Amino acid sequence: MLHAVIMAGGSGTRFWPKSTKKTPKQFLNLFGEETMLQMTAERIKKLIPAERILVITNDRYEGLVQEQLPDLPEENIVGEPIARDTAPCVAFAAGLLRKRDPEATMIVLPADHYIEKEDRFVDILETATAKAEDDCLVTIGIKPDRPETGYGYIEFEEAGGNTLKGREVRKVRKFTEKPDEETAKKFVDAGNYLWNSGMFIWKVETVIDQFEQHQLEIFAQIEKLDSVDIDAPGTLLNFYQNCPAISIDYGIMEHASSVYVVPGEFGWNDVGSWTALYGLRSKDENGNVVQAKNLRTEQAINNLVQTQSDKMVALVGVENLAVVETEDAILVCNLDKAQGVKQIVNALKESEETERFL
Repeated sequence: MLHAVIMAGGSGTRFWPKSTKKTPKQFLNLFGEETMLQMTAERIKKLIPAERILVITNDRYEGLVQEQLPDLPEENIVGEPIARDTAPCVAFAAGLLRKRDPEATMIVLPADHYIEKEDRFVDILETATAKAEDDCLVTIGIKPDRPETGYGYIEFEEAGGNTLKGREVRKVRKFTEKPDEETAKKFVDAGNYLWNSGMFIWKVETVIDQFEQHQLEIFAQIEKLDSVDIDAPGTLLNFYQNCPAISIDYGIMEHASSVYVVPGEFGWNDVGSWTALYGLRSKDENGNVVQAKNLRTEQAINNLVQTQSDKMVALVGVENLAVVETEDAILVCNLDKAQGVKQIVNALKESEETERFL
């Protein structure tokens, strides 16, 4: 059967101060009433029922997941005791699903992506699922519309593509991490590069075989799950303590030989910064994105304003700013420099006095 694995353990540092240790990005309602996690779960429910949706999160967020996704069985919410990146996350999910359903195929999704055209997205997942039956690893690639330096890229072979369920499937030649601007322009001009979405589809046995070939330490921990009670105290901690911290991209995808990509155009965005959020939200007549109770502007254009209190915010003669207020902090930054918020977060971690603002 088909199962979904939603990875919801990230910290969302680039969305500080709204995203904090207590409530990171995936648990925020950045696009209306539903949170990013809820949007992801509702999207995949068009293909997979709630009883076959697994959420892997940090153990401190188990309660938040249960609160936001009350229709998920409690045993489908797994709290990681230690952050070890995405490869151990995928490995544990694969080991758990193998015990429940040895014939399982799993769709791995990040919890914090925005997808505009959900029906088209589901159609693409059905194509990817059909391809995964060939005992290969499948990913979703996004057709680039600009030379973006914030995403990894997937190069696919120009010859030998085929069609499944009416959609194109391509053999992957190479994964490339985030390039510089000149390289990104070359990739887009070449025509056979896609953005790496971080979404994956494979049969459980197929990906476990790949761990055996390329990540023996993690594979050994998967094998141990077959003979232990996964719900017993200490099982999760023992698993993660004995796994190296490595991403599924570095650990498996860049080494595997049988990898395919399904190109997609469905209004995708990984919402990685305040700049990305500005681009996705509706704007007033001056190009401002406003979520504030009291705001006055004078010759202020193309700004993002998000406040929590009733304080009056006044913008005069400014443009291209993010102004974000929470109970504990205020952020003001140029939207073109919004990636630098991560450096602010790192600086705040350096002392107990400032770490309380995270």
